[in-house]
Amino acid sequence: MSNSKNKPNTSFWIISSVALIWNLMGANQYLQQAYNTESFRAMYTEEQFALIQATPSWVIAAFAFAVFGGTAGCVFLLLRKRLARIFFIISLLGIIVQMIYEMFIVNAMEVYGPGAIIMPIMVIAIGFFLLWYSKKSIANGWLQ
Repeated sequence: MSNSKNKPNTSFWIISSVALIWNLMGANQYLQQAYNTESFRAMYTEEQFALIQATPSWVIAAFAFAVFGGTAGCVFLLLRKRLARIFFIISLLGIIVQMIYEMFIVNAMEVYGPGAIIMPIMVIAIGFFLLWYSKKSIANGWLQ
């Protein structure tokens, strides 16, 4: 840990831990998609799976940056390192690229329904929150 005079409060540990779980779920989703697992294929209709299979590699790369950047950011947050902020920036950039594709380039709403708008907005909001929270944690002296 660190010898910082400013010790994070309990909510810091709760938020950081929940954020890590959230990003690990995203990393799991990415790995299932990358390895095209049976359980991954079973989650989608034929039409949805076809849309996923047609995703360009640059969007898949953005997905990787989003989830692995966010996971690393959360680990650094829990380790109380300022490096968390850099990884949350990387993650947010990946999120934005991926969500622009899903919301504006492909018509995911026709295939997924209302969830095609709700989930991207939620993911973007969480990405912005984690970046803001890392900046706040630095300002509070919780991260070194």
